[in-house]
Amino acid sequence: MRRQLAFHFLAALLSLVISAVCLEGFVRVFVDDGMQYDLEMWKYARDVKRVSADPLLAHEHAPDREARLMGVEVKTNSMGLRDREYSYERAAGSLRIMMLGDSFTEGWGTPYEDTFSKRLERMFSAEGVKAEVINSGVGNYTVIQEVEYFLTRGYKYDPDIVVLNYFIRDAEPVPHDVPPGFFMRHCYSCVFLMGRVDALLRELFLRQDYVRYYLSLYQNGKAKDWLDAKAAFSKLADYCKAHEVKLLVVNLPELHDVQHYKFQVATDLVHRAADEAGVPFVDALPYLAKEDSSKLWVSPPDPHANSLAHELIAEAEFPALDKLRQSP
Repeated sequence: MRRQLAFHFLAALLSLVISAVCLEGFVRVFVDDGMQYDLEMWKYARDVKRVSADPLLAHEHAPDREARLMGVEVKTNSMGLRDREYSYERAAGSLRIMMLGDSFTEGWGTPYEDTFSKRLERMFSAEGVKAEVINSGVGNYTVIQEVEYFLTRGYKYDPDIVVLNYFIRDAEPVPHDVPPGFFMRHCYSCVFLMGRVDALLRELFLRQDYVRYYLSLYQNGKAKDWLDAKAAFSKLADYCKAHEVKLLVVNLPELHDVQHYKFQVATDLVHRAADEAGVPFVDALPYLAKEDSSKLWVSPPDPHANSLAHELIAEAEFPALDKLRQSP
């Protein structure tokens, strides 16, 4: 009897192992086409990022990393920026702008030269102005992380202007990141299945959809998440004022539906915070709302800003940056 039970147990275990191996092979060969959002974000975290020693950063780009993600090359320089190399010392007569932000600023799914940071460099060049627009965007960063990066590292680049590119989820709390274990570094099928389960739970209303989740970060200005984000912004504004660095806040809209925008209440809170700090504010939504929402996405399941959206963001930011450049 015991021998029979052991046999059935081993047979079931072997079946599970074979099924898992087959599923892993299927996902790697047939599902992973380089454009699956969940898998590509996982590769980004695995191959480009690392856990930071600074708990307020949680994670960061590792230096000199390279990966192909969502169909485009992503390379980091020796300081972990998705940008070319920069020295801390500026060239004489050059305008230097530092972009703070998350994956929209980093340029997720967008070729390096198409990001709004590089487009702005070319726009200034067309006006006869030599400009360096440093892209410090990191995927999944929040305002707290963006400000922490600037106050501990980014300030060393001595920018003339700092741009806080604000996205709706930037009020999230800082995550507690730990190095991934073996399976989460190598198991494609685990990542794929978790993504499908999450999507199913949202469709069944067992988890908040993106609209309710984002709005819960604000609660009409009363949520702790928003108040913490606002406090971090105030720290940045105070630093820039004390060190005579010009600061600009830009609202980068959520792109699911720019024609029927659902997050104006959050935009108004960010605008009000900028006004209270005496910081100029730009809302990029009117520029992006000129296009059908789906034309702005990296892919249908991934509403990150594509090359067209980056072009429109650059058009939104350029007049304000040029005005700041010329102001005393």
